[in-house]
This record gives sequence, structure tokens and C-alpha cells, in this order.
Amino acid sequence: MVEKANNFAIKTEGLTKYYGKVRGIEDLTLEIEEGEVFGFLGPNGAGKTTSIRLFIGLLFPTRGSGKVLGKDIVEDSIEIRKFIGYIAGDVHLYPNMKGGELLDYFAAFKPELKPVLKNELVERFNLDLSKRVREYSRGNRQKLAIVLALMHDSPLLILDEPTLGLDPFMQREFYQVIKEFRERGKTIFLSSHIMSEVEKACQRVGVVQNGRLVAIENVEEIGQKKVRFMEVSFKEDVSPQIFDLSGIKILEHYNRHFRLSVKGDVNQLLKKLSGFIVEDLNFSHASLEEIFFEYYRKEGTDESKSL
Repeated sequence: MVEKANNFAIKTEGLTKYYGKVRGIEDLTLEIEEGEVFGFLGPNGAGKTTSIRLFIGLLFPTRGSGKVLGKDIVEDSIEIRKFIGYIAGDVHLYPNMKGGELLDYFAAFKPELKPVLKNELVERFNLDLSKRVREYSRGNRQKLAIVLALMHDSPLLILDEPTLGLDPFMQREFYQVIKEFRERGKTIFLSSHIMSEVEKACQRVGVVQNGRLVAIENVEEIGQKKVRFMEVSFKEDVSPQIFDLSGIKILEHYNRHFRLSVKGDVNQLLKKLSGFIVEDLNFSHASLEEIFFEYYRKEGTDESKSL
């Protein structure tokens, strides 16, 4: 049975994994509530996959602790896997099995949960189950992995780079399915290095860098809290020195057009602009991608030390 512990689907404290002297993830302390869609964002090699493998008991931690669905990730890893849907970042499936045989084979491993969504998902992702896995394209193998992970309507989905190889149409379908899972109260942990994926699907996002969690942010607020951008064109020549203000940085300048990054209060900038004839002005929040790279510029990276 799935236990509920303080409404956290995933909870870790100081979770750490080293491969010899090489750091995988270090001191990961995380609380993910039931019903939340949480994004785990970082480049390849940052520690995302190591964290996921710890969650589901494919690796044992060097130190620290964790619970998934109220169960200990070391002592109860087999029980945990009964109640999660999992997509690996490097999907490997039995090549000689037909698609339909593979779905039936894996369904038998979870007698506690019936594959209630199998037929619907096969139809939505347009899968031909009569073919052998080795005959599938990369995109179709990924779609098969998605159906395997989602068909039991599990209370927790742990998805590592779930849309790799999917065409844009199938990506949209995948995120529609994820939205429906969220509406049914399921918890989703989505790891990706693609910022737009996290931005469109998640409520909160954790940024992992060099094997460490460096920030957790609310997706709706992250742009406002970190950085915004302004593009302004003037009808007259102006000196770049007018932007020598706190929190303002010139990113581009050509002719009478400026592109600025803006941090903090914008009123000082607007007051300065009021003294000139402005031809055009556009003000936007930063994307999650831009904010993510801001973290990396600020902290510096050394990806060779992480897995």
C-alpha cells in the first residue's frame, strides 16, 4: 500500500551519491508535495539522472536519506517501484518483442495497478503494436516507453527526459496527457535539460548544477524575481550613459535601439526615459532558459565532476 507522509510524494535530506571520487549528487534536500508537477532542470551531467536512480532504488546513496510515497528509498525500493511510472533517460527495450507483447509483459509486474490507460494511450500516440521493438524508429520507441510509464495511472510519475525523439505534434500530445494526470491529482517529477518543457508543464522548478541543487523557484514568479528585458527605440540620438543605473545592463545597442536587462525596481529607468522621445518600447519577463543560464554565469560550471 502507498503511505502518505506529511503530503510529500518525494522527500530527501542530504541525499548524496559518489562514484568513487566522482560526485553524482551531493546534499540533495527536497520536498515535493502530492499532486505537484516539479521540474528538475540542468544540463546533461549535472546530477539529474543520479538523483532519479536514487529515488527508485537503482542506486544506493553514499549518505543521506529519502522517502518516496512515504517509503524508504533503500529499504522499500521494490515496493516503491510498484506504484510509480518511470521513463528512463536512456530507454532500452527488449528488441525482439512486439510492442503489444512488451506492454503485456510489463503490465504483469504491477498486479496492484491495472493498465487502465493502455488502449487510450496507444491510440493517442499512434503506436503500431504489431511491430517488433527493433523495427521502431527512435520516436516510436520513446512513445512505447511513455505508454509503459503512464498506462497504470500511477500516483507518481518520474520522467527523465521524456520527450527525447518525439516530433512536435507528439510533444504537444504528451504535455496534454501530463496536464490530465495533474488534473487527476497525480504527482509528476520531470527531469529535463530543455527549459521550454519545464516552463510549460511545471509549477516549481529545481535547478541542479555540478551535482548540487542551487535553487528552487516557482515557475510563475521566477521571471519577475530574477530578470526582465526591455527593448527601446528613440526618435533622437541618445547616449548609452543614460542607462548607467542600478540593475540596468545594455545587452545590445545599434543606431537608436537598445536592448536592456532590468533587475529590481523599474521606476528609476522609466523616469529616465520620460526625458526622451521614445519611438517604441517592449518589456518582457525572462524565459526560464535565460534565468537558468544566469545561474550558471553567476556560479560557474565544471560539468566534468558530475554524473
